[in-house]
Amino acid sequence: MKVSIFGSGSWGTAVAVLLDSNGHEVTLWSYMQDEANVICRKRINPLLPGVVIPESVNVTADFDAAVADIDVAVMATPSFAVSQTAARLRGRLSDDCIVVCISKGIEKDTSLRFSQILRRELGEKARIASLSGPSHAEEVGRGILTGCVAASEDEAVAKAVQDIFMNERFRVYTSDDVVGVELGAAMKNIIALGAGICDGMGYGDNTLAMLMTRGLAEIADLCAAMGGRRETMLGLAGVGDLIVTCTSRHSRNRRAGVLIGKGVPVGEAMRQVGAVVEGYYATKAAMDLSEKVHVDMPITRQMYSLLYEDKPVGTIAEELMTRQRRAEF
Repeated sequence: MKVSIFGSGSWGTAVAVLLDSNGHEVTLWSYMQDEANVICRKRINPLLPGVVIPESVNVTADFDAAVADIDVAVMATPSFAVSQTAARLRGRLSDDCIVVCISKGIEKDTSLRFSQILRRELGEKARIASLSGPSHAEEVGRGILTGCVAASEDEAVAKAVQDIFMNERFRVYTSDDVVGVELGAAMKNIIALGAGICDGMGYGDNTLAMLMTRGLAEIADLCAAMGGRRETMLGLAGVGDLIVTCTSRHSRNRRAGVLIGKGVPVGEAMRQVGAVVEGYYATKAAMDLSEKVHVDMPITRQMYSLLYEDKPVGTIAEELMTRQRRAEF
């Protein structure tokens, strides 16, 4: 199949390598000509060192060339660019083209999930799926065994994405719970920021386990209130993605949290990480959504106060630990 990946960050690049190995005709589109030139010349993306991009992968900054006659459009941009990139695709795709969103997050100004943005920009008949799960680009690009979930309201589309992406190193399950899969993908970044903060402040494994478990409960509550299924949070797109993002050295969200926990100002921590920290934007969106559907999210609320209201990092743990007593379930 002819596949174009829109977004040449580390994740888009890793997926380009994956899909090329599956025998597809792959184009990797970059927003910046200079970046495309570097990747073309060196066959390595500086954001994904050590992963060689095969010569068979076409790398370009020419949008018209990337969108021409494709069977699959893969959305791999940062969250802030999903809407504008989808708008550029409007009217350019065939009716049969499958649009797969591999970006993880929530649009910061509207709190829309990415499939909602794609539907708005591409129309009700667009064949849209979201792919998510514990899948760091650094490992997918090297062929490390990975499992993900392809979610679509159309079962045939989910199964088609499964066929396109799956191989002996990259296993794909299907789901019809688009809400749950997308919320799990976005909201775990908030908890991963908190996990890094715990590490930076010198807390231990007990603290991390408590944070991840109660964080997952918050995500499940929001998911259920928005029409998703709690059971999705027990799968790869929920607890699976949460585990890897909270614990891995590859996690940008966790790295930013470590810096904040050590006393680095929020803006400076983001700068030092050197790439988009999606948990920052997801925290704002989660607060907006929780207020809209009346779901209590105490961890997310504390993270919001820290990131957006300059709350001292040292006060967060005490306020969470001394909340009113309650039953676990």
